[in-house]
Amino acid sequence: MSIIDIEAPLHTAHRDNHTHRDVNGGWLRPAVFGAMDGLVSNLALMTGVAGGAVAPQTVVITGLAGLAAGAFSMAAGEYTSVASQRELVLAELDVERQQLRKHPIDEMEELAELYVSRGVEPPLAREVAMQLSRDPEQALEIHAREELGIDPDDLPSPLVAAVSSFGSFALGALLPVLPYLLGATALWPAVLLALAGLFACGAIVSRVTARSWWYSGVRQLVLGGAAAGVTYILGTWIGGAIG
Repeated sequence: MSIIDIEAPLHTAHRDNHTHRDVNGGWLRPAVFGAMDGLVSNLALMTGVAGGAVAPQTVVITGLAGLAAGAFSMAAGEYTSVASQRELVLAELDVERQQLRKHPIDEMEELAELYVSRGVEPPLAREVAMQLSRDPEQALEIHAREELGIDPDDLPSPLVAAVSSFGSFALGALLPVLPYLLGATALWPAVLLALAGLFACGAIVSRVTARSWWYSGVRQLVLGGAAAGVTYILGTWIGGAIG
């Protein structure tokens, strides 16, 4: 059975404005990941401390300290990770640039062989490779895409990654602290707000997955709730043991 319906008119195939979702996640993945990380880690931290039967002020201080420490840790980690990855990519691009300068014919043949391996007829593959290799910068871009799987013009920014991670983590970590800052003295309002936030984050993640919004939301709610429950039990046990 043919995968492509060659008899379908072109206008019929594209009449529904044929588009694809961003399968790489783009800004959505790190933003939602940071928010969920802040929610889960700070909620678990606060429930663990609250399980030790401490004063509400202690829980608030713990939550704010967890927010600040986690946000700075996320920002530093993202900056270092993205900067290291960017430096590695730039180094590989420099290697490829030198190869194009020293061995242009070999690099052109390599590109032609790659197109041949993908089903292009050899004469046509060589002609395409020859034309693409006339411009050194275009040749570098093509080789980077084909050999390294990267876009030299779309490298991630360490600063953007750090700032977005800091902001999304801080926003997520703020949710379980917010009820206390508004006057709550019990743990349950913080837990309810945090679980609602986890469900919302999980539902947003469904935008870049094949899962339904409710499945993704419930899954994240259950995982975050389990983490909070375990730390609360540990906090209660440790508080009773040293009390």
